[in-house]
Amino acid sequence: MVPPPQKDPARRTSYGSIFGRIVLVLLLIVVVAAAAWGLGALNRRDAAPLGPPPFLVPIQEVEPGAAAPGSAAAPGNTATADTNPLGEWATRVASKTDIPLRAVHAYAAADLAMQREAPACRISWATLAGIGRVESRHGNINGSRLQDNGLPTRPIIGIPLDGSPGLRAIRDTDGGRLDGDTTWDRAVGPMQFIPGTWNRWAKRAAGDGQPADPQNIDDAALTAARYLCGGGARDLGTGQGWWAAVMAYNNSVQYGQSVFSGADAYARASVAP
Repeated sequence: MVPPPQKDPARRTSYGSIFGRIVLVLLLIVVVAAAAWGLGALNRRDAAPLGPPPFLVPIQEVEPGAAAPGSAAAPGNTATADTNPLGEWATRVASKTDIPLRAVHAYAAADLAMQREAPACRISWATLAGIGRVESRHGNINGSRLQDNGLPTRPIIGIPLDGSPGLRAIRDTDGGRLDGDTTWDRAVGPMQFIPGTWNRWAKRAAGDGQPADPQNIDDAALTAARYLCGGGARDLGTGQGWWAAVMAYNNSVQYGQSVFSGADAYARASVAP
């Protein structure tokens, strides 16, 4: 009688070894996954709250001249505190809009100054904030930050206006005094003035007899307001007047729409309960 075939013991050992390795790998995957889930749960439990979302500005494609931004909350009393003359009003607006408190103060102070100097202009701090947002993120561009004295931690100076694609060619007009460039003019400060425009409209906000400084947010905001008002010739409370002023600042529809969007969003946030 022929004995029945015998299974190869070497093959049995090989199959058993492979099966054992598969089981071991699956166990390792389960252990690693469980550990990762536990660590993630611990992190989620112990993580600090993320805080409120950033202030969003929806882009509004408004036709030039069609409308002015909405009405903003009027600035508060300027005689309430030494370190923050606009007091609780500025703090509340800053918390609602994500505009740095120091910049809110500058925009509002310029608004109040123009109410005395050219009341028919009807410029709003929200329009100045809309420009500050586009030009330099309220003085916070390229890692800079506004300090309590109104100056950025590093000077804000734009690219040379040398006629490159998309740029005007403006030869140096101030010997590099404001922008450090003796060949081409550059826009300077948180409101991005070219030296020629600055020299025509500049005014010192502090009234201390010192020359106006385009890097100082107070001087820059007040000078921007005076330039936009055009010597009192414009009424920024109307769509035509507002757009004429902003397009004089930068003759670009896209720019005007960006400023409008920011100004309108800030105005609406300031009057919201």
